[in-house]
Amino acid sequence: MHCCEINAHDDGDDPYSNSDDDGFEEEHEETGLMLKTRPKTKKPSMYKVMLLNDDYTPMEFVVHVVEKFFSKSHQEATDIMLHVHRRGVGICGVFTREVAETKVAQVMDFSRANEQPLQCTMERE
Repeated sequence: MHCCEINAHDDGDDPYSNSDDDGFEEEHEETGLMLKTRPKTKKPSMYKVMLLNDDYTPMEFVVHVVEKFFSKSHQEATDIMLHVHRRGVGICGVFTREVAETKVAQVMDFSRANEQPLQCTMERE
């Protein structure tokens, strides 16, 4: 078979088939009907990415970080920065674990590269 030929023979062993036969068959006790059940997929856990207030990081730097790494408008970033400043902590976004870990690492690396003590952390929602 060449790379561009289509195999018209379907023996049912194709692991990449788009058939709806992904579930398990079981017989219903009362009716005797065969039922197809599929395992439920679990939604991934979500994590809040948060900035922590400190007495040294300039407010303008915090706004810049929120705009740059969380794609917020200047007004949204300013609102988040003020929340962090007044309450000690503020949520920048909610993400899957891998994305949240990446955001935390990016913010921490950027802060250190700019000699700022800004802390970023994540917490399961």
